[in-house]
Amino acid sequence: MSRRFHIQLFPAGTETVRAGVAAGMLAIALGMTGCADMSGLSGHVTADDAGRLASTRTLSQAAVDVHWPKADWWERFGDPQLDQLEHEAIAGSPSLQAAQARLAQARAAAGVARSALLPRINGDLSSTRQRFSAHDTVPPPFAGSWETENRLAFDFGYEFDLWGKNHTALAAAVSRAEAARVDVFAARLLLSVAVARAYVQLAHFYDRLDVAQATLKQRQRIHELTRQRVAAGIDTSVELKQSEAALPATRENIAALDESIARTRNQLAALLGQGPDRGLAITRPQLLANSVAMALPSRLPADLLGRRPDVVASRWRVEAAARRIDVMKAQFYPNINLLAFVGFQSIGLSQFLEAGSRIAGIGPALRLPIFEGGRLRSELAGVNADYDAAVAGYNHTLVDALRDISDRLAAFRSVATQQTEQRTAYAAVHEAYDLALQRYREGVGNYLSVLSAEAQVLQQQRLAADLRARAYDNRIDLVRALGGGFEPGAAIARHSESSSAGKQS
Repeated sequence: MSRRFHIQLFPAGTETVRAGVAAGMLAIALGMTGCADMSGLSGHVTADDAGRLASTRTLSQAAVDVHWPKADWWERFGDPQLDQLEHEAIAGSPSLQAAQARLAQARAAAGVARSALLPRINGDLSSTRQRFSAHDTVPPPFAGSWETENRLAFDFGYEFDLWGKNHTALAAAVSRAEAARVDVFAARLLLSVAVARAYVQLAHFYDRLDVAQATLKQRQRIHELTRQRVAAGIDTSVELKQSEAALPATRENIAALDESIARTRNQLAALLGQGPDRGLAITRPQLLANSVAMALPSRLPADLLGRRPDVVASRWRVEAAARRIDVMKAQFYPNINLLAFVGFQSIGLSQFLEAGSRIAGIGPALRLPIFEGGRLRSELAGVNADYDAAVAGYNHTLVDALRDISDRLAAFRSVATQQTEQRTAYAAVHEAYDLALQRYREGVGNYLSVLSAEAQVLQQQRLAADLRARAYDNRIDLVRALGGGFEPGAAIARHSESSSAGKQS
């Protein structure tokens, strides 16, 4: 069961409401606020601090660069084609357009919340043909007859924001809009990272294709050498068949790599929001080899809170959730509206716009929750739970951000070590292969020795291509982990201005 007081006073003519009436209603409202009980309802999760999360020793193992990534971070790879692809993706990606649409929705919701701070004025023009009851309040000669009731008026309404509910709702809506704005940059960052990763993968497939094509040429030469040795009676047909079998396998590998290149081009075209024909125009990447150096900005992790869009968006959502708690608490208190109207009203059209048909009224309306069956407490408990979830999400995002950077640092160290060892191993196996091939040409060695040495060379060549791609991926992931050039100052400044404007309204 729910009881609500709804009182309206509409004095005749232009008489105004006495100040004592409004003051009395306000006194009643203040006196009855004790009926709304919100005790024992509050959030339980506390926002974490980056300073508490020990990471100094881990992050100090990398070189320090005073610069954070720029918004166009991909230009450090020195590939004009990649620059063009990134700009096309940002301009035409459906995923980014969807994020921008969500931002427009959030800003529209903030506009709706802002409108609650202002008076409402509506025009009302109606004309109703009806039969008046002979036994109701309408006097003769209209009682029991058909007449037209006409009304032309302006209706006014204004809600007194005594408890700051509407201002707080506006602040919450602005916080959600700022979170959506940051989400747009986050979507832009994820898109640019996806394009760069696909581009690096394309470069990787081309590197693997170079290895496969070089292997095919080498195996063709070995096959010709084996054929000559069989003709000279040095080898048997077994070695010849083995050399012949190696050729189709190599061609099969080349065909598979061609397929991978085509699929990656299609993937890039889709990321650009275009059809597969766009992918046909993408040529072999030309990435700078020295663009994978490892360096971290100074002032980590303190500045990370404002540099990662996911962390900043989580902060805005925590603030919006906190504001929603204040809005919900205000529902426990009385709500007072000022209602008024002015215009003309008459039965029949002959005297509709005459002075005697004028109407006017003004008065307050009070709504006070007395018994809501536990609805308000349940709703407050729900928004408190939403706040706890938002804070927990923020804490998780913060911990994950530091883990992300630490992972990139560990990956950089590992890949650098692996590349050093791979170069040493490649030099050794390549020398062994050259010796095995030379012995085979001179008729001293056998074909199995050549195959064994060649397999090790191919393995090292593929490993070199894989490590080179991993080094590029690590660089891209580091840029993403550091926020991809996000600058939060503008968002925070706009929020402060909006909150100040709301309080002054």
